[in-house]
Amino acid sequence: MTIAFADGIIRLEGPCRVEEAETLTLLLQSNGEAAVDVSACNQMHSAVVQVLLAFQPDVIGTPADAFMRDHLLPALADRRRREQAGALGRRAYGMEE
Repeated sequence: MTIAFADGIIRLEGPCRVEEAETLTLLLQSNGEAAVDVSACNQMHSAVVQVLLAFQPDVIGTPADAFMRDHLLPALADRRRREQAGALGRRAYGMEE
């Protein structure tokens, strides 16, 4: 299973395929205040991304995958981390302010 729930945190691990979108939806519906840790996720189906965009949970952790880190994380990050994630992406592409 690539989605685990413990200690109030939903952890996405490994490749999160389309089948995981329903599990994630159910977990977010029943645990509305849960944060989602993406640090161990190395692939995310667009259906899983859509669930995260719809529920807008706090997203914690930084995935190792460059595309996820530089493009998906800024879109999914909670407001407090959105600016930090954007700066990380800008630095990666030499676009610091």
